Amino acid sequence: MDIASLRGTYDIFPPQSRIWESVELEARRIFNVYGCSEIRTPIIEDTRLFTRSIGEGTDIVNKEMYTFPDRKGRSITLRPEGTASVVRAYLQHSLYKDQGLCRFFYIGPMFRYERPQAGRNRQFYQLGTEFLGSTHPYYDAELISLANEILNQLNLSEKHTLEINSLGDLESRATYKTQLVEYFNDFKEQLSEDSQKRLSLNPLRILDSKDEGDKKLIQQAPLLKDSLSSRSKESFDWVLEKLQALNIPFKQNPYLVRGLDYYNDCIFEFTVENFGAQNTLLAGGRYDQLI
Repeated sequence: MDIASLRGTYDIFPPQSRIWESVELEARRIFNVYGCSEIRTPIIEDTRLFTRSIGEGTDIVNKEMYTFPDRKGRSITLRPEGTASVVRAYLQHSLYKDQGLCRFFYIGPMFRYERPQAGRNRQFYQLGTEFLGSTHPYYDAELISLANEILNQLNLSEKHTLEINSLGDLESRATYKTQLVEYFNDFKEQLSEDSQKRLSLNPLRILDSKDEGDKKLIQQAPLLKDSLSSRSKESFDWVLEKLQALNIPFKQNPYLVRGLDYYNDCIFEFTVENFGAQNTLLAGGRYDQLI
């Protein structure tokens, strides 16, 4: 038989499969300690779910989704991430009516049409958790604590670092976007092609650029923290104080924006040294506008 697995996909078998199993079991144990219940959603969804939630100006929607018409002409997409599907299930089944705060976790395959490289595959596996039903910053800190606990228990050979930022609320981001556009317009011709497109679609995404020329311009750009509303600043300060109380070390990264449009206020990434460009192991944030 000369048929091989598709590029960007791979088979998992012993001894690797036993390592995967141990990671999943440990993650499930920690999820249970934090009161999370498993949720399983379909790997195919209506394409609109992702264009509306992730954002039409993102790389995921524009370049990376596996999208195809079904036999009735409906646009179907293989899920590129887990959050949108969990929120869809939460709203579709009115889980907020009877359960109050919902803590869900999921483990499963995701799909993105990317150039295969270390740390990036076209089918990859993701475990995640979603806290739904409260806007209190307590749950931002609790979620970060959960993620930190998982990494601690995995006994990674490399040290992990928590980077954190606040994207602010809608009011904060509107103010900041205006400042960003004014700043980058003066250097428009120096921006990469992707960042020039983002300038009109979603200027915050320029801050996530990997282009070296863009990075130099970003270093002199206005900082989002200077545009935070009093509510957003108070909420973010609360999270930082709670993390300090929990003895969870962190580094504030004013340029951290994440690659999905649905986030607001607190966002975070756990990175690992010596993992190259794809060094983010765990990441997340708040997304009040999805609910």
